[in-house]
Amino acid sequence: MGIEVGGLLGLIILVANIWAIINVIGSPATTGAKVLWVVLILLLPVLGLILWLIMGPRKSAVTV
Repeated sequence: MGIEVGGLLGLIILVANIWAIINVIGSPATTGAKVLWVVLILLLPVLGLILWLIMGPRKSAVTV
């Protein structure tokens, strides 16, 4: 009746990837950069997420 660790870890990675893709789409980066990041995150879920966290586009800090 326990939850398998692999299933739980997979769910956490899925949620993190969806969150990353939403943030990429909402970023001020160019369309080409957005497509590249989304494809990278989809093809390499764990590595793409880590790379995006380190090097990915950021939202502008200034809001009006």
